Amino acid sequence: MLKSHLQLNLYFSTNLIAQYASLGSMSHAYTLFSTFQSNDVFLWNVMIQGFVDNGLYYPSMLLYSQMRELGIQPDNFTFPFVLKACGCVKDVKFGVIVHGNVMEFGYVSDVYVGNSLISMYGKCERLDTSRLVFDKMPQKNIVSWSSMIGAYAQNGHYEEGVSLFSQMLGEGIRPNRAVILNVMACVNRGNEADYICRVVIDNGLDFDRSVQNAAMVMYARCGRIDIARRFFDGILEKDLVSWASMIEAYAQADLPLEALKLFKQMILQRILLDSVTLLSVVCACSNLASFQHARCVHGIITRRFYKNQIALETSLIDLYVKCGSLVYARKYFDKMQERNIVSWSTLISGYGIHGNGREALYLFDQMKASIKPDHVAFLSVLSACSRGGLIVEGWECFNSMSRDFQVTPRPEHYACMVDLLGRAGRLNEARDFIERMPTRPDAGVWGALLGACRIHGNVELAEVAARYLFELDANNPGRYVLLSNIYSSTGKRNDSDRVRALMKRRGVRKIAGHTIIEIENKVYTFVAGDQSNPQTNLIYTELEKMINRIREVGYVPDLNFVLHDVEEEMKEKMLNVHSEKLAIVFGLLNTRPDSIIRIKKNLRVCGDCHTATKFISKVTEREIIVRDAHRFHHFKEGACSCGDYW
Repeated sequence: MLKSHLQLNLYFSTNLIAQYASLGSMSHAYTLFSTFQSNDVFLWNVMIQGFVDNGLYYPSMLLYSQMRELGIQPDNFTFPFVLKACGCVKDVKFGVIVHGNVMEFGYVSDVYVGNSLISMYGKCERLDTSRLVFDKMPQKNIVSWSSMIGAYAQNGHYEEGVSLFSQMLGEGIRPNRAVILNVMACVNRGNEADYICRVVIDNGLDFDRSVQNAAMVMYARCGRIDIARRFFDGILEKDLVSWASMIEAYAQADLPLEALKLFKQMILQRILLDSVTLLSVVCACSNLASFQHARCVHGIITRRFYKNQIALETSLIDLYVKCGSLVYARKYFDKMQERNIVSWSTLISGYGIHGNGREALYLFDQMKASIKPDHVAFLSVLSACSRGGLIVEGWECFNSMSRDFQVTPRPEHYACMVDLLGRAGRLNEARDFIERMPTRPDAGVWGALLGACRIHGNVELAEVAARYLFELDANNPGRYVLLSNIYSSTGKRNDSDRVRALMKRRGVRKIAGHTIIEIENKVYTFVAGDQSNPQTNLIYTELEKMINRIREVGYVPDLNFVLHDVEEEMKEKMLNVHSEKLAIVFGLLNTRPDSIIRIKKNLRVCGDCHTATKFISKVTEREIIVRDAHRFHHFKEGACSCGDYW
């Protein structure tokens, strides 16, 4: 073209620019574009589209601004590209300006421009404006309906999404794959899932692999993991998304062993892994808190050269944190060539849940030197201050949010401050803080106050917090159990029974406690009084010996943690067979004397078990790491890393 002087021909050069853009070579495309001083809107559209298609959203928006400054009038092909860019970067201010240009140049009635406006406002969390655009469209096509349902799905308005889908069917519009995928993302109930599947079959989309994959995720979200697996098994030619979706479904359903089992099958079938699949596997390992599995997955990631993928590298840090190994988490963090705000926040949070508040603050200060903290980073450091009892430092971090970084505190930040003050025994100060909140306190805030009342036995304030929680979070069994326990520990048996009766009337069921331990790549689960383990007789014999040993060095059972109305002797027996103690004794019997015992409790660790574990670590000279629903406890030489501040 250069030899033939065809580079001066607008038609040929515009096509060449489009080809360069389709191959991802935007530098060549822009160089060629810059040689023209043309007002041709088609040329500008090709260049803007090239930037958008290659994820270069800000350059596309800048080019649009230059186009307007030069007086070049955009057309109905320009606006969809620019609006897509605005939506992807969530720049609603620029999007509103473009919307104004749409009205100025008379493209309000254009269905393609209207669809782009719906999507843009949806991605920018302006759902009301999305719906306004949708309702005012003189003509709608299937993409219009799909875009609006997709906007509902993205913003968590699931019922509205399903309702709009039903309205669409009522108007005789036949769904396509895109609208089915969007409405499936809105479904949270089994009967709705069945309804959508009937529509899928009626419209001949049941053999579409993308729809099958989405149906699998939909049923898993509805708690029907069995139907999700049925869909997975029924896909004749499974693609990477099929495998990744099913593994993620198991991970989200807290079935980590099933997720890892499927992952092994995937490897045996030589399916090419991607970072999305590995993220789901890492999530499964995190749920399992398996250090051995963590090392194995880390090895797979290293061997397959997934380098410089920040999301995957950050997930590995989180994995090691949740497996109880801050040493490995920090080593991996230090090796990262590039870090983002999530990487820093993950490790800061990790130090917090392991009780290393000072280290979390030090890391937070390091981060501030290079990256501006966001609301997640502040949540991580405030949680660390709360768990470490760092009141002065916590106040400074909280006050600096809006003062120094223009980050508006959210309810979860207020909950951290309530937790910080409450744990320290400043319950009245915590109550005053709640009353001064600029927004209505949510369940997290009142839950933090109720938890503090448990620690300090403040019944009066606990009743205030519980009254709000029974309205805001009525289906959470933990709220009822906590208030009932507070009553029991202060001798108010009748009030405790009244709360339990309320719980029963409302159909709220207590979550059963269990503890897991992994030994030689096999996971063992214990419940209170468990008799299912092959070594049951040996476990109970050794447990009795252990209780006697720790009694000799000062252990006294805390009978307040047995809430049943039984004799003292029976209470003590019930304490002795808590799942934590059974798992620890099983670990002592089946691991090397120099190894660390790691267990995971699905609920908050029992106070008596916490005390007993300190004594066990002392008499056995073993390090014991306990992960419960709230934090990590590192027991060593008769002490716990939490400093009994939990």
